Amino acid sequence: MSDATPEIPEPESGTERVTVRRAPKIPAFLIVGGGVGAIVTFILTALFPVDPLVGFGPLFAYFALFGVTAGVLLGAILALIVDRRSKLRAQSAEAEFITEREPGPSEEPPAN
Repeated sequence: MSDATPEIPEPESGTERVTVRRAPKIPAFLIVGGGVGAIVTFILTALFPVDPLVGFGPLFAYFALFGVTAGVLLGAILALIVDRRSKLRAQSAEAEFITEREPGPSEEPPAN
């Protein structure tokens, strides 16, 4: 029998220069923009008289196509502005890392 134990590779470590910034979550801006666009569309549709042949629901749905689209567009523009500002405020830092390697199939311990 062989009492040889497999050699486990040593972890590698070091430091690396990284950029740290607070980036906005763009989908959140798009969803909120669409919601605000729908609310503004509802308010504007309710302020004006409704054609009795069409009704409020279909009229609101038609104008919501434009209101929600405009809200998403404004949310995207706002997200890009906030993202640009976060890039300007980014800071550089040193980060430590450790890379561990698992033993390969030829280095596994024998079964007992």
